[in-house]
Amino acid sequence: MPNQSEQAQAEQVITPRLLREWPLPAPSGGKESRGTVLVVGGSRFTPGAVLLAGVAALRAGAGRLQLAVTSSTAAALSIAVPEAGVVGLPETDEGSVSGDVPQHLLDLAADADVIAIGPGLDNVDETAALMRRVLAAADAKTAVVLDAYALGALARHPRLLAGRSRRVILTPNVVEAGHLLGRDPGDLAAEAMTLAGSYSAVISLYGHIAAPDGRCWREESGDVGLGTSGSGDVLAGIVTGLVSRGADTDQAACWGAFAHAVSGQRLAPRFGRTGFLARELVDEVAYTIAGL
Repeated sequence: MPNQSEQAQAEQVITPRLLREWPLPAPSGGKESRGTVLVVGGSRFTPGAVLLAGVAALRAGAGRLQLAVTSSTAAALSIAVPEAGVVGLPETDEGSVSGDVPQHLLDLAADADVIAIGPGLDNVDETAALMRRVLAAADAKTAVVLDAYALGALARHPRLLAGRSRRVILTPNVVEAGHLLGRDPGDLAAEAMTLAGSYSAVISLYGHIAAPDGRCWREESGDVGLGTSGSGDVLAGIVTGLVSRGADTDQAACWGAFAHAVSGQRLAPRFGRTGFLARELVDEVAYTIAGL
C-alpha cells in the first residue's frame, strides 16, 4: 500500500474546470431551502470574528443566519448585521463566552442545519464545555464546522465529536493543526490526511483539503495576503454557507478554499498583495462563486 506521503502526492489541483464539473446545488425556493446557519463565538473583545464568518456564510449562499456572542456585544452585532438573528450568551469576568450556555442557544442548535463554532472564542476550557452542550443539543446529522479555539478544545477532548455523522469540517491553520496532531506539522498534505482519518472529518489546512476516505485536493491560488487578521474566520464562514446551501462537506471545503483564495486575487490589483482586509474578502465571495 502507498504510504501517506505517496497518497498526498495524488492531490487533485482545484481548478475552475474541476469545480464546474462539480457544481454546487442550484438555489431554489425561499431562504429555508438554503438552510439555517448558527455561528457561535465572539468574546467580549472579538465579536468581529463572528460578523466575518456569518456574513461570509450569507455571501456563500446560506438562507438564514443566527449569531451567538457574549451578551455585552450582542446588541452592537445585531445592528452591524441586520440580516441575522443575534442572541447573547453568558460571559466570564474576563469576557470569554461561558460554557454554561443558556437554553435559547440549545434551541437554536437543535434547529440549525449547520453550526460553526470557534470564531472569536478565547478560552479553551469554556469552549469545550460549550461544545459539549451545543453538540449534544444538535441533531447527529447536523453539519458542524470547527475553527480557532474550537479546534484547541477538540485537541484536548477528541471525544467531543463522538457519535456525530461524518458531516464535520475542520479548518485549522498550521498552529491549530499542530495542536490537533500533538506535534509540529510536517508535510501539510500528509498531515491533512492524518487529521481527516483521526477525526473522521474533512480537513481544510492551508490550501490542502482531505476527506476521511483518502481523497485529497490542493488549492494553488492562495497568496501571502490571505495571511491577515480575520481571514480564517472568512474561510470558515464560506465553507459553512456552502454546506448550508446543500453542498457536501468535501465539496464545500474545495469550493470554499478556491473562493477564499480567488477573492484575495481579485483584491490584489487594488490593494497590493498584502494590503486588503478580511472584510473586503467577504465582499468578493459571492461574485467569485457566481463567476464559476
